Amino acid sequence: MAKDKNTSPKKPKFSSWWIYGLIAILLLGFQFFGSNSFANTKKTTTSELQEYLRNGDISKILIITNTRQAKVFLTDEALQKDVHKDVAEKPLIPSTGIVPQYVLDYGDLQNFENDIKKLKQENNLETIVDYDTESNLFMEMLLGILPFILIIGIWIYLMRRMSGGAGGGAGGQIFNIGKSKAKLFDEKTDTRTSFKDVAGLEGAKEEVEEIVEFLRNPDKYTSLGGKIPKGALLVGPPGTGKTLLAKAVAGEAKVPFFSLSGSDFVEMFVGVGASRVRDLFKQAKDKSPAIIFIDEIDAIGRARGKNNFTGSNDERENTLNQLLTEMDGFGTNTNVIVLAATNRADVLDKALMRAGRFDRQIYVDLPDIRERKEIFEVHLRPIKTAETLDLDFLSRQTPGFSGADIANVCNEAALIAARKEKKAVTKQDFLDAVDRIVGGLEKKNKIITPGEKKTIAYHEAGHATVSWMLEHAAPLVKVTIVPRGQSLGAAWYLPEERLIVRPEQMLDEMCATMGGRAAEKVMFNKISTGALSDLEKVTKQARAMVTVYGLNDEIGNVTYYDSSGQNDYGFSKPYSEETAQKIDEEISKMIEEQYKRAIDLLNNNKDKLTELAERLLEKEVIFKDDLEKIFGKRPFDSGAGEEIAEKEPAKEEEKSE
Repeated sequence: MAKDKNTSPKKPKFSSWWIYGLIAILLLGFQFFGSNSFANTKKTTTSELQEYLRNGDISKILIITNTRQAKVFLTDEALQKDVHKDVAEKPLIPSTGIVPQYVLDYGDLQNFENDIKKLKQENNLETIVDYDTESNLFMEMLLGILPFILIIGIWIYLMRRMSGGAGGGAGGQIFNIGKSKAKLFDEKTDTRTSFKDVAGLEGAKEEVEEIVEFLRNPDKYTSLGGKIPKGALLVGPPGTGKTLLAKAVAGEAKVPFFSLSGSDFVEMFVGVGASRVRDLFKQAKDKSPAIIFIDEIDAIGRARGKNNFTGSNDERENTLNQLLTEMDGFGTNTNVIVLAATNRADVLDKALMRAGRFDRQIYVDLPDIRERKEIFEVHLRPIKTAETLDLDFLSRQTPGFSGADIANVCNEAALIAARKEKKAVTKQDFLDAVDRIVGGLEKKNKIITPGEKKTIAYHEAGHATVSWMLEHAAPLVKVTIVPRGQSLGAAWYLPEERLIVRPEQMLDEMCATMGGRAAEKVMFNKISTGALSDLEKVTKQARAMVTVYGLNDEIGNVTYYDSSGQNDYGFSKPYSEETAQKIDEEISKMIEEQYKRAIDLLNNNKDKLTELAERLLEKEVIFKDDLEKIFGKRPFDSGAGEEIAEKEPAKEEEKSE
């Protein structure tokens, strides 16, 4: 019965160590079999030799002059004596030549000859004395070529190390440096990721699922005259799940999946990038239908001819040209689909983005509140929680978080719970993790004088008061004066997730941001450097309103923003000096108006501001319900700013926050 192909024993792979082992065996064999190792030759002394001579046992003495050694051959009668029975026995392996029975290392040749001559005369012996020289041709040849062998061996070793080592895959050896470094995904051995592991991203998942379906069942689409797309480009901010989506495609597709990074094409040698592109597509075409995934494609796909003062990017441009040709040129194979991911789509070459190469640009945006809930469900599976967590609550507390940020929140919560010797992760641990990621590490041991602490308390209370009084300002969550990261205090808000923003909403946010400096002015009639981050924020907002969104009456409906990133302004501004002066005036005017507005609000509520600051000095951390006790219910509150934790003793709040 014939054996199954899968059960047939695999042939051992050839290894260079086999050659080394064979050479070593040959060396040992020459040394071992070329000597008298298996002969019954014994070493003797001068006195024993003289005694054997007197007894007439020796037929011949062969003196080797270059090794100072004498070989002694016995007569046939002497071999019958008991004294020589050890050397009379036949050797295990017969020798090809005449083997001496004894060998002797002599000292001075003249004295040795005189002693033998004297004994021959005294005993009237016919012993033959002969002379000879010996040479080991094999050892001499070996010593002659050994230096060359060492030099060649060292050179091969250095070349292998310089080219990435012997085990570096297809590009690991100097002669294979032009080979592709793509990793072929193996669904049997590699960790398999499916579309179920990708939470949210419904639109993007639908697009890539269709690509997988193209390769599984192409007749479904080609029967109507359609063509399988050449490529799909995943674009979006960092951490939104572009690479994870590609991993899911690798896990779901039943076709070969080649994965590599854009930087894998880059090498110090000229022409290597283009060679690797050719080799990659050749491998993919041989295994077609197949998928190629290039992560961070902007490493080789940047626009050509931009700021090329030195010609240093010629190699990268050659690589890009080869990629363009392979994706849509003569003789391209439509059964190879290219997936690519980048967060810098604005710098990619226009030829790469055209239809026929990347037919689809799939934008992977930051998750909304519903998608964040799904992402939490995925990342909470391995987390041991002490209670049933309200995922809607957690998703509301993490606006603007990417999928990677949410994974980090879950991990940080587990670490915080372990640090506190807890057996399970609680809701408060997740909230502490959000604070840790947003604000930084808590620094309760930072030395702050009472005067500085009072200033910080009024500054943060000013933010809280102004935001509470303004309709469009983000709802407050909590305020703290515990130093965290680089900040001395912080106010946490829960911003509304808007798709469009109106001028009054941006102005209210700017006013709330200026509330901290305004509180210092109202209470102490002095200002400090503590408002640096606030000033930076409002300046950016005001400049965006004037120069980007066209929300200023004086400048008008004009924008100086180029979303494509392909502007040709260079070192010059896209507006005149007169317009630049007007822009600066409008930005300053807008900020100062909101600053005066914040001062007026705080002057009208000075007693409540003072009460809030005193409570903040006492407790260090206050929540939304503390503000409700002082200011009353917020009339335009939509309920989005839900409390982040149930009320606990003040001491516990200080410890946890």
